[in-house]
Amino acid sequence: MSSTTVSTSTAASGAAERDQISRPPPRRIKGAGNGSRPWLGLLYLLPALVVYVLVVIVPAGQGVWLSFFHWDGVTRATWAGFGNYTGFFSDPTLREAVTHTLYFILFFSVLPIALGLLSAALASRKNVRGAAVYRSVIFLPQMLTPAVTAVVWKRIYAPNGPINSVLRDIGLGGLARGWLGDYTWALPALGIAGTWAAFGLCMVLCISGMQAIPTELYDAARVDGAGAIREFFTVTLPGLRGTLSVVLTLTVLGAIRVFDIVWLTTRGGPGISTITPTIVLYQRAFANPDIGAAAAIGVVLAVVSLIVTLVIVRLSDSEAR
Repeated sequence: MSSTTVSTSTAASGAAERDQISRPPPRRIKGAGNGSRPWLGLLYLLPALVVYVLVVIVPAGQGVWLSFFHWDGVTRATWAGFGNYTGFFSDPTLREAVTHTLYFILFFSVLPIALGLLSAALASRKNVRGAAVYRSVIFLPQMLTPAVTAVVWKRIYAPNGPINSVLRDIGLGGLARGWLGDYTWALPALGIAGTWAAFGLCMVLCISGMQAIPTELYDAARVDGAGAIREFFTVTLPGLRGTLSVVLTLTVLGAIRVFDIVWLTTRGGPGISTITPTIVLYQRAFANPDIGAAAAIGVVLAVVSLIVTLVIVRLSDSEAR
């Protein structure tokens, strides 16, 4: 009985193999499959590409073209060549604005990242009571609009604001002043406001990055006798390399393009003590129309932002290898 079954199944499988061999391979339908219609993918992207070209590429090209002219927006434009670009070296206002940008990078990027990293390391540890409330309070400035942030700090730095009131109450009334109207203190005052605004974002991103680090690495470090500080430098900090590159890129670009909080509080003053390239761009585009000079400033800011981003990404990638 069993031998008959075996022979039957063997014959059936042989017939199936012969049928499979004799059967012609399935004919490939012309035009089907990957790569046979490469234009189809481009066709799907076409609407987005058209919008991108019209909204981004064309205005950017127009801005670059205008940067080579002297033009007030009304009369006939005259060729300026690279004259609008050399202003970064010959114009004292622009040189001062670039110096302030470097200053703002310290307050808007370096300090918030350092404070955010420290706060994230403390708040992400186990058994920290009120950690969720602490994170929410620190992140609160990110939920405020720049206009609200500017109004808040304008009130804080006012001659009769809380800072001066505290100084008078503790007998240091001689130090009280209008902080945003002081040539020496206006720039640091804006820097502190920027640190306060960016601190929460840095902390939240660092906490998110720490949660992605495998806990086995911490367990291995503890087995080797590592304490909290050694864990931070041997496990946490290397694991946050990608997150820190993102945070650094966002905050440095924010410092380069800072406009709203400066314009709404000091408008670049007193004098030009808090002026930034974006303030100069706005003034030359709308207050004293010189469209070509404003376009040149915009082009330089875009190029610098692109270079900074590429450098940070390249450094992050090279250290990750």
